[in-house]
Amino acid sequence: MRLSGRLRAALVIGIQGIRSRKLRTLLSMASLFLGVLAVVVVQAASVSVERAELRDIELQSGIDGTRQSYLPASEKVLPVVLDTVATHPDAVAFGNLQVDIGEPGVTPINPGGAPIDDPNGPVYDQGARNVICTPYRGCVVQSGPAAGPQARGAAIELNVTVMTGDIRRYKPFRLVSGQWLDFEHMPSLAPTVVLNTAAAKGFQKYTIPAQMRIPGAAADPTPQIIGVVDDGQQSAQAYMRMDETANWLPTAAMSRSFGSVGVMLPPGQSDTERILVSRLLAAGLTEGDVHVGTIDVRRGIQRSLTIMRIVFFGTASLVLLIGVGGILNVGLATVGERVEEFALRRAVGTPRLLLAGIVLSETLLTGLLTAAAAIGAAALTLRLAGSILAHREPVLANIGFPWQAAVAGVVAGLAAGLLGGLIPALRAARIPIATVMRA
Repeated sequence: MRLSGRLRAALVIGIQGIRSRKLRTLLSMASLFLGVLAVVVVQAASVSVERAELRDIELQSGIDGTRQSYLPASEKVLPVVLDTVATHPDAVAFGNLQVDIGEPGVTPINPGGAPIDDPNGPVYDQGARNVICTPYRGCVVQSGPAAGPQARGAAIELNVTVMTGDIRRYKPFRLVSGQWLDFEHMPSLAPTVVLNTAAAKGFQKYTIPAQMRIPGAAADPTPQIIGVVDDGQQSAQAYMRMDETANWLPTAAMSRSFGSVGVMLPPGQSDTERILVSRLLAAGLTEGDVHVGTIDVRRGIQRSLTIMRIVFFGTASLVLLIGVGGILNVGLATVGERVEEFALRRAVGTPRLLLAGIVLSETLLTGLLTAAAAIGAAALTLRLAGSILAHREPVLANIGFPWQAAVAGVVAGLAAGLLGGLIPALRAARIPIATVMRA
């Protein structure tokens, strides 16, 4: 109780000192503001960069902790996988196809699913076989009769991910327009397709006939493009329901077209994972073929982010030390002017610890006020930058001020107030009682 009473008294007297010396308080805050603001900005920037990096990586790899496995899509394995995930909705199986949408018998505008603005996908003829080389799919040998190079026409090649369920629970794609695939309703004979932003550019730029060619299918379906998502990919990607694809491509042909089938499972060793592994082993796979790993995208960027934080926090600390020096100078000058006051307080029985607490309370309150001003300025700047630059960087549209930056600002303000007020507090506590008698 005695300690709490002294603390309360120190705070009350400290607030009175700040109110009576407003100009000096403002000068101290001005010298400290840039230092605290630098700490807040660095922390906010590092958290925002980490979120942006994780978002881009998670769009392609998956959310941290997700269990993932890639299996050979043989005629024995694929039915087992599809049957297992059909009764366990927490798992999503997917495979990849190369499909063309547009005119038949022509070379697509973007061979291999390359970006529309940079197709760079020449077709080379080697005797009786066509070799298609692109920087996004490598070189693929397509057997067939000898034929000359086909002219480019109104067709777009897509790298299609065919899914059994909503993969967005593991890869948080951002819906840009339209709607996402609806897995709750019956499959349609006209496959519904969701494009990524890279593929959508082609359909906006060119007039493409609604005819889809799926390798191995007996006929060409008419696709329904229902939405566009941001998936972090530069190549032309699309997403389809596996049950709608199965209406045109039998499971046996699908297993040959996939090459491999991926399965995404919830974090931890779930019952679905154990059932799937046991059924695959019973189907003839070995333990070496069935490997389930955990996605850990944070580890890949943690080192670079740590180095960046150390460098920028070091710079911010130097700026903060300048503010500490300003508080120290003002505090020493204030103690020099209040020598008689402190000596008189000592004469009437005020403990030395309380005198030091009075000085420290003023500098700590000054640091807190400065931290509040710096946090407010940083939050306002971040909001304005997000509203202005959202059309260029969509990630800034929904960005919020990170609470870690606010905590860093408060800690920086208190640390600066403590360091800047420590020496003046010690000097105030050591003022002898005889000083008031000399005055």
